[in-house]
Parts: sequence; C-alpha cells; structure tokens
Amino acid sequence: MPLIRSASFNLFIEIVVRVVLFSTFCYMETMQPFTRVIQKAELESDYMYPHMESYVPGGTLWAIVLSVPCTLSLIAWAGCNDCNDAFEILLAWSLALGLNGVLTDMVKLIVGRPRPDFFYRCFPDGVETKFLQCTGDPTEIMEGRKSFPSGHSSLSFCSLGLASAWLCGRLGVLSRRRGSGLRVTACLLPLMLATCVALSRSCDYHHHWQDILVGSILGYIVGIFCYRQYYNPLSSDLAGVPYIVSSVNSAKFFNGKPESPVKDIKEESTPLLNGKKDDKWI
Repeated sequence: MPLIRSASFNLFIEIVVRVVLFSTFCYMETMQPFTRVIQKAELESDYMYPHMESYVPGGTLWAIVLSVPCTLSLIAWAGCNDCNDAFEILLAWSLALGLNGVLTDMVKLIVGRPRPDFFYRCFPDGVETKFLQCTGDPTEIMEGRKSFPSGHSSLSFCSLGLASAWLCGRLGVLSRRRGSGLRVTACLLPLMLATCVALSRSCDYHHHWQDILVGSILGYIVGIFCYRQYYNPLSSDLAGVPYIVSSVNSAKFFNGKPESPVKDIKEESTPLLNGKKDDKWI
C-alpha cells in the first residue's frame, strides 16, 4: 500500500510538536534542580553509598533507545512491505520519547532528590565540611540532585515498552493469534531488556528503588499512550494496524457496500487488513 500520510499542514504540526519537545528536553537537562535541605544524619545513612561508574552509560542507553524505532521501522518497511506502518511507528516513538523526556526532567527538577552516592559527589575525599558545603565538581553535584525519577528507567521502558506493544499488535498476541509461547516471548523480550537497564541503576547506586519504580511506570505509560494514538487496540482484530490505514480502508469498504455493512463485516472479517486473512508473521 502506498504511503497515506503525505506532506501536509498536519504533518508539519506533528514535526513542530516534536522539535519543541526535544528542544525543551535538551534545555531542561542543563537546568539546576531544587536544592533540597539534607540533614547530616540523612546524608550519612541514605546518601553515603560508593560513587561508581554506570553499568549502562548514557551512550549505551541512547544507542538502545534510538535503535528501537529504526529497527521496527526497517522491519515494517523491508520485512512486511508496509511503508505506512514504518512511518507511523516513527511518529508514535518520537512523540513518546519527547513527552517522556520532558515529564521526567520536570519531576527531577522539582523534587531535587539526592542520589544514593550524593555524599561522595559532594565530598570526593570523604571528608565533610563544617556546614556541609560541597567541595566536589559542581556538575557532579547538580546531577547528584536528580535522582527521582530514574531517567534510564523511564527512557528504556518508554522506548522498549512501545516496541513490545508494536510486536504484540503485529503478532496478534492479545487478539487473533492467542496461544503461542513463541509470540508471547518475542513481545516480552524488549520489556526484559528495559528491566535490566532499570535494575542496573540500583546496582551502581545511582538511584533509589523508588526512583526506578516510578521511572519505569512513567516511561511505560507514556509509551503505551502514544502507541495507542496511532494504532488500533491490541485486543481488536485490527491490532497492529495503524489508525490512518484502517480509517482509509474503512471508508473505502463502507462506500463500496453501503447496503449491509454489518453483514459484510461479519462475513469478511479482514477488510481493514488489506484483504488479507493472515499476516506475514510467524
């Protein structure tokens, strides 16, 4: 099927929204968080974990997050010969990542919760000053006040959660093709990877467990919400079909047979799947 969403004013607005979101996200990354007062006892009990390098560095995280839409789009375009799906998944993913980034940073800046290793970010030599005035690198100290929620967790669950939903729709795991362990496993693999990324933030003492839990939930909700803006419900017979495709095909189908649309839908169960009663997936 040829590309339905052509260059138009609506597409221009879609692009502008994403540019604004990503620009806002990048700017918020440089902002100072709220400076929360930390009592000495609290500093020595909750924030005195060792300062370690990330098990999943920022570069690795972004490689995972950015490779997801490219991979899914390539599968849809080259593997399934579906340019509409290839384009719609990019729209859903880019909106999800932009919204998730802004929401995550907004909460980080307002809450200003110190990380578990904040003590050694504040006092690299391990020696406290009299009035608890930090002596460490200002950049490390600023990042040390951005613990809640976990950005690694929210970004990974947003991107990989959306990938899981796309696979679930394409494979019909919750609709027309239930009862296949292979399909279920394929859908859960992205979520397993996201869980590993999130849990690593506890192992390197960069986040508290509450930060990881809330970040994961936030990212997953945003990812699924944005997926549903462009795709049919996962439990419907049209799971995995973009709304723009089903709406166009619905109009053609009903315009061609206006006399008894209900009867025709029952007899021909896949008119919105381009006339195919099966897909190319396993």
